[in-house]
Amino acid sequence: MNTIEKCVVCQKSELEEFLSLKDHMITQEEFTIVNCKNCGFHFTNPIPDKKDIGSYYKSEEYVSHSSSNKGLINYLYNVVRKRTLKQKVGWIQNAVNGKRLLDIGSGTGHFLRVAKENGFDGYGLEPDEDARNFAHKENHVRSCDQSELYNIDKNSADVITMWHVLEHVYDLRKDIQRMHEILSAGGKLFVAVPNMNSYDARYYKSFWAAYDVPRHLYHFQQKDIARLFMDLGFELEKVIPMKYDSYYVSMLSEKYKKRLSLFGVVIGWISNRKAKKYGYSSQVYVLEKK
Repeated sequence: MNTIEKCVVCQKSELEEFLSLKDHMITQEEFTIVNCKNCGFHFTNPIPDKKDIGSYYKSEEYVSHSSSNKGLINYLYNVVRKRTLKQKVGWIQNAVNGKRLLDIGSGTGHFLRVAKENGFDGYGLEPDEDARNFAHKENHVRSCDQSELYNIDKNSADVITMWHVLEHVYDLRKDIQRMHEILSAGGKLFVAVPNMNSYDARYYKSFWAAYDVPRHLYHFQQKDIARLFMDLGFELEKVIPMKYDSYYVSMLSEKYKKRLSLFGVVIGWISNRKAKKYGYSSQVYVLEKK
């Protein structure tokens, strides 16, 4: 295990335990989330070594790398995904003029396929070989290993997308700096992450599915995104809600609590209703290169 000594946002070493919780999805191992007493950023600590973390993704339960319809939650996830893919493409069409797209953490390539069908010239980066193979064979899109991030030409992308990926990035500051180099002048970065300040996060606490330790290394609030990216040459332009996520996350959280998953629909609805105060369960941050 790798113990992190300094906060990735403010670089201070004033850390305290925030929450102890399990990897409910796969291993049932115990992990700890810490809080930076200086800036309030939260992250999993310690985390698995970089060479070992891939083993925590190897399960059909990890639905973002699976197209399985097994079980109600997986079925609903795949039904909603068809709608949200078109929504995501619409967001980037409205935000950028260019068509050069890089999708980081492209998974099984579903988003890239829809983006390609709508005129984008894009490819993906994905660390999991099985997911890359699925993307090639089933969705007919190009994806490369994540290590290729450091071989991409500067100023070669008009838009970079990260759909629920930033919370997984091992070398966070270093990789964001590299993304800044890859984007063209005025290019946009779309970052979707869970919001640990949301009502459903507050309600479920250690059972909140979007903590998803140890796969989620970091646990963001809007203020964390604004500060981190401002320090690295970006400006926060817009925040877009992902309203479906509260239902999916709440249903999964109910499953972890060994209760009826459908009760999560109620909590998801309440969470969206309270979003004016707490923010949505997941949010997309549109950031512009400065």
